[in-house]
Amino acid sequence: MTQENFEVFSNNLSHLDNQGQAQMVDVSGKASTVRQAVAAARVRMLPETFAAIQAGNAPKGDVLGTTRLAGIMAAKHTASLIPLCHPLPLQKIEVQVTPEPELPGYQIQATVKTKAETGVEMEALTAVSVAALTLYDMAKALEKSIQIESIRLISKTGGKSGDYSQSD
Repeated sequence: MTQENFEVFSNNLSHLDNQGQAQMVDVSGKASTVRQAVAAARVRMLPETFAAIQAGNAPKGDVLGTTRLAGIMAAKHTASLIPLCHPLPLQKIEVQVTPEPELPGYQIQATVKTKAETGVEMEALTAVSVAALTLYDMAKALEKSIQIESIRLISKTGGKSGDYSQSD
């Protein structure tokens, strides 16, 4: 690829500079708007592990409360964990851990909201990822084969790229 062709190509990629190096996108010229993202993950386990967690009989204590708190904390630290991610003022972080006996296991969902120049998809995805890892950590004494599955963006609103819903 010639330098000229690369420059045309790279001008369409906001995370690359003219030399092809990763860069943090300049969002200073964008308007602050309300943005929200919802992400989810599933944590699958043996029925016995699920029953022990539901009964509050895990060796490390409050599995579900610790999982929710870890997800909230993770969303707040996303810019420290993901290279090139902007630190954002988060106005809402909600993490839900819902039992799903038919898995058996748990559905984790995070909703993150801000008024900023860029979106909160990475914060929501980081929240569910760390929450799922925390659930694993809190329950690994009961079962090592717990599976973390289907980490995904469910929806997002606001911003230049418009709204997105998983059903789209």
